[in-house]
Amino acid sequence: MTIWACFLLLLPLSAQQQKVDTSFVYSIPEVIVTNPYQTKELRSATPTQSFSRKELEKMQALQISDAVKHFAGVTVKDYGGIGGLKTVSLRSLGAEHTAIGYDGIAVTNSQTGQIDIGRFSLENVDQLSLSNGQSDYIFQSARFFASAGLLNIQTLAPQFEKDKAIHITALMKAGSWGLVNPALWLDYKLSPIWSLSVNGEWISANGRYPYTLQYGDENDLSSEEKRNNTEVKSGRLEAGLYGQFSDNEEFRVKAYYYQSSRGLPNATTFYYDYASQHLWDKNAFVQARYKKEFSPKWVIETLGKWNWNYQRYLDPDYKNVEQKQDSRYNQQEYYLSAIALYRVLPNLSFSATTDGSVQTLDVNSNNFAEPTRYSWLTAVAGKYVNNWLTLSASGLFTFVNEHTKHGGSGHNYRRLTPFASASIKPFASQDFRFRFFYKEIFRLPSFNDLYYGQIGNTDLKPEKVHQYNVGITYSKAICRVVPYVSLTADAYYNKVTDKIIATPTKNLFIWSMVNLGKVEIKGIDVTGVLHLQPCQKLGINLSGNYTYQRALDMTSQDGKTYQHQIAYTPRVSASGQAAIETPWINLSYSLLYAGKRYCLGQNIAENRLPNYTDHSISAYRDFTIAKLNVTANIEVLNLLNKNYEIVKNFPMPGRSVRGTLKIRY
Repeated sequence: MTIWACFLLLLPLSAQQQKVDTSFVYSIPEVIVTNPYQTKELRSATPTQSFSRKELEKMQALQISDAVKHFAGVTVKDYGGIGGLKTVSLRSLGAEHTAIGYDGIAVTNSQTGQIDIGRFSLENVDQLSLSNGQSDYIFQSARFFASAGLLNIQTLAPQFEKDKAIHITALMKAGSWGLVNPALWLDYKLSPIWSLSVNGEWISANGRYPYTLQYGDENDLSSEEKRNNTEVKSGRLEAGLYGQFSDNEEFRVKAYYYQSSRGLPNATTFYYDYASQHLWDKNAFVQARYKKEFSPKWVIETLGKWNWNYQRYLDPDYKNVEQKQDSRYNQQEYYLSAIALYRVLPNLSFSATTDGSVQTLDVNSNNFAEPTRYSWLTAVAGKYVNNWLTLSASGLFTFVNEHTKHGGSGHNYRRLTPFASASIKPFASQDFRFRFFYKEIFRLPSFNDLYYGQIGNTDLKPEKVHQYNVGITYSKAICRVVPYVSLTADAYYNKVTDKIIATPTKNLFIWSMVNLGKVEIKGIDVTGVLHLQPCQKLGINLSGNYTYQRALDMTSQDGKTYQHQIAYTPRVSASGQAAIETPWINLSYSLLYAGKRYCLGQNIAENRLPNYTDHSISAYRDFTIAKLNVTANIEVLNLLNKNYEIVKNFPMPGRSVRGTLKIRY
């Protein structure tokens, strides 16, 4: 309004100085108004959380798994150290129900059904978002409709200043336990339409951190030990080609390669710390997407992906005829998706999407089934939005056909699953909203569930889930000193039948599948954000979340675990972050808390894990040298030096220090 007022006041003066030719139309340069605060998540009808690039830089996080721990309602199973496996579960539904998206295309693992998010770096991430149930965004692949929640990783895309066609960024991280982590990015503008991005990184660490081994409870004897067989070496290389033909048409293709070699430490047991198992992982994929907006009403997008996974597990001390276990797994997947969006009215739109995929698994075993899974998913969705109401609904049809070369195969499935959500703003003058969603979904048993050695069971039933959520959101700009405050609170109820719980046995690679039958999960998630601006050059950002949940086994009243909390699910968990921004230096602090958990389904004292708190601090500064933008960062992690356990007998590292130097040209 101020700009227009000034413009109107200047009109008489301009008319006196120069006569305006009214026969021509004069265009006004585009003015972009941006909001520094993320309010899109608060308008969503389903609980949605996100971290921007700037927020991620303030965290004491090396991998995506470190940042995900700060989302409400999330349980990250972390087996310790940089090389430890890390899986994410939303609201105690299990990692198999969490879809992982990478630039809008799903990351899959048909062998285990869950993704090790520890292999994703944060340095290449532009935004990290988490949606429970289903997001309001209906223009997405059917695979994202087919999950109980979505963790989406949006990577950095090339952006260039008007007179610059190349960007180079170099980074070096180093820290405790032998950590060395160099990374390099190159963005190059090939033409006004095409640009290229290439980036890669390497991580190496010995992981030999000290820990205290307790011989009984805290009052008994203990000894100081060091973790063994914890070394890790991993590398990642990505290349992306971006084509922006117009504002309404774009094309992107990405090639990705990752490999790692890591030791698998054993559980810490009395007087025995020997471990010799080793794991090698390789993953390569090529994915492409094409999007075109034919008119304000019609938009289409096509997706395609080829994915290859290789895994080798070696136990040189296995007691069999060969005196070792050397298992090698090869997965391949071919995937295609087509999406169409039609806007009937400016505030009413419909979408239709269909996905097809073929997944195979081959193992170096004479008796392995060698399964092939054909999947076809089709979803139809609608969305209505106005100033006070958001409504969305969808129906997903799933068709799965499975074959094996040897032995029996899993069952074929045809099923229709619905979803509905609503967000209501009852007061026009207040950004206060009620929200609700319901979703029915199921997940198929993984290839390991069905065919792995003596554990697999081809008659295993899929897990079925009913999700309910009611919540409120509120945000307000109070004054200049308090420019933004927000609060969300959601109560949820998840009912799971035929639930499968996967727990490690003697090491991190051999798992045991247990079907609990029925599980009921009730909980509350609360999040809050407060931004303070005491003066122009001083900013204080505070945020936190709190989760309370009861995830109970309701299978049989005669069972020993009836109405007991399921394994590794804390009743109470919380996290918090605080950041102070000044012209001289920026400081940040983060907190993680988890209440007591049980390592097995029977909630007895012998199975109880104590609560833990993790505090970390960092200091960083941005400055310019010649034409180079430089960021220096120093972090102290686990400040109180506690070897707490997220998983029983797998202690986490104590206090450590990490330094980062990033140079951008």
